[in-house]
Amino acid sequence: NLTMIPIRNKRKTLQVTVDEMRNFALAYVEKYAPSKQQLKIYLLKKYMKLSSSDVRKKDVNKLIDIVLSDLEKNKFINDQFYSESKAKSMIRRGNSINKIRNYLIGKGIQDSFIKETVDKIKEDNSDQDFFSAIKLCKKKRIGPARIEDNRALFYKKDISLLARNGFDFEISKKVMDIEKDEYLKIINLL
Repeated sequence: NLTMIPIRNKRKTLQVTVDEMRNFALAYVEKYAPSKQQLKIYLLKKYMKLSSSDVRKKDVNKLIDIVLSDLEKNKFINDQFYSESKAKSMIRRGNSINKIRNYLIGKGIQDSFIKETVDKIKEDNSDQDFFSAIKLCKKKRIGPARIEDNRALFYKKDISLLARNGFDFEISKKVMDIEKDEYLKIINLL
């Protein structure tokens, strides 16, 4: 009989409030420490999915902007800080300055912050890319980290791996041509 067919009730209308969205955003910030752009994309995805037709996309966008500027004003999101701390952890992992720069661009960090961060890295250590490349060699067991007999054999492969990781030719060559004992000395310092 036809009366038994359930009628799916329409999704209940959603009244999104600034407070609700702010709490939601804060939970995300606490867990992931995102850049402003990452947080915006997250909120957009979340609320565009939730919103029924009665919540207009334009209004959701406006709400998100209010919440973002509020969080920025109260220093819950800070792209300058994001830029610096992300760069620090990437340096520790042996990433090149180019790789760090591209990563930050991808996260929507503004150019002035990126420039500041990169300048600071270079100020702290003018040879940062050289040391980062050495770290990468150790991690990937390439170049000077290889057994002597294999170094020449894998030279091309290793130097292109350094290039793919954003190290320029000059640095890559310098690292690839380093003597074994010199390499070991540097590794002990890092």
